[in-house]
Amino acid sequence: MELLTILYLIGSITFILGLKMLSNPKTARKGNLIAAAGMTIAILGTIFLYQDDEGKKLGNYAWIFGGILIGTIIGAFAAKKVKMTAMPQMVSIFNGMGGACAALISLVEFNHLSHNTTGEVNLGTLSIILLGLIIGSVSFAGSMIAWGKLNGNIKKDFAFPGQQFLNIAILLAILGLSVYLAMTFSLENAYLFYVIFGLSTLYGLLFVFPIGGADMPVVISLLNSFTGVAAACGGFLYDNKVMLTGGILVGAAGTLLTILMCNAMNRSLLNVLIGSFGGGAKSSGGTSPSGRTVKEITLSDTAVLMTYASKVMIVPGYGLAVAQAQHACHELEKLLESKGVDVFYAIHPVAGRMPGHMNVLLAETDVPYEKLMEMEQANEEFSTADVVLILGANDVVNPAAKEDTSSPIYGMPILEVELAKNVIVNKRSMKPGYAGIENELFYRPKTSMLFGDAKKVLQDLISEIKNL
Repeated sequence: MELLTILYLIGSITFILGLKMLSNPKTARKGNLIAAAGMTIAILGTIFLYQDDEGKKLGNYAWIFGGILIGTIIGAFAAKKVKMTAMPQMVSIFNGMGGACAALISLVEFNHLSHNTTGEVNLGTLSIILLGLIIGSVSFAGSMIAWGKLNGNIKKDFAFPGQQFLNIAILLAILGLSVYLAMTFSLENAYLFYVIFGLSTLYGLLFVFPIGGADMPVVISLLNSFTGVAAACGGFLYDNKVMLTGGILVGAAGTLLTILMCNAMNRSLLNVLIGSFGGGAKSSGGTSPSGRTVKEITLSDTAVLMTYASKVMIVPGYGLAVAQAQHACHELEKLLESKGVDVFYAIHPVAGRMPGHMNVLLAETDVPYEKLMEMEQANEEFSTADVVLILGANDVVNPAAKEDTSSPIYGMPILEVELAKNVIVNKRSMKPGYAGIENELFYRPKTSMLFGDAKKVLQDLISEIKNL
């Protein structure tokens, strides 16, 4: 057991180091590998060295390694095949699997507890089992709904009058039944455990159903923290230090990221969960839902404007991801720099469908890290830019967040692209963003619209610039 304790200590240290290295794009890949190595050490140590109080080892190696093999094949295949645009969905479903594992641990351990009990039941153990069940079930069910929304399987935000009151009632019922079961546990009322399981799963579904796509990055981050806390409960349950450390790190990191993203949107977590926004009118071409017209710009004029600029700043959004235009964008960047133009990227914290979505997208094309500017730095640089090219971003550049007190996004910090000399917006249509409101930026004197699929537009723009 001494050797196993040392291996657990090594695993815990690698988790901490890996998480620290993930905070910097230059070291993120190495940090991920270090943490994965630590997890491998912890898993193999548990399989071969763990012994219970009676000195009995795990056994069942065929089942254990069979499960590991199947999971490895599925995971590796999924990771190889997934498109960068589908990365948020993969994050959601993998996070949901973590919550499901925590819930299954609680189900298994409660089954052991209820069948082997001779009367006295440890209140602490039962409480941890219940906590792992509730949090794991909510995380699993909520993550599956988030996956369905992001993947397009769930088309609408499901909500009905009084839903929040129903959610609160279900949550109170879960907590009340849990306290009652923990204090009065017996074989006769053991069925309440499965009632709690069902209510927790239902709460997870209703919890995420009404939340709009614009708030999905925050929801993914929050559910990720839930999974971490559920895993930490498993660590308490089995007195497993490495599982406890990993769960606490994931839970704490997810919680901090959720808070940071809420601050970036200038909204409280409660507002995100019960005051989500989504929907809106559809429109195409150069006419807005309100009937106003916008100023369009041709590819040739765009090419000339960007070629003879001193500094160009690119604002990526979900439209860039949908079009899978990140490689064309990087090619444009390199072409402009070959002509003496300084090119940088302005990244909003909640652009895309998951935390860091745009950073991951651009990292795939090997965009230099020093070219990626966070919102605060970018806002200081816009005034020195000759051209800002917005690729599929909408709400994160909408002036209504600063000027319209009645707007659902009012108060959300935005990328202040209007400070630049020229603003070019690439969109496929005049359809509003996830907030469902028109973007006043499109009608400003400095703004020109360049309609079309981002990938094709960028490829055509590259050709135009090469021909100048």
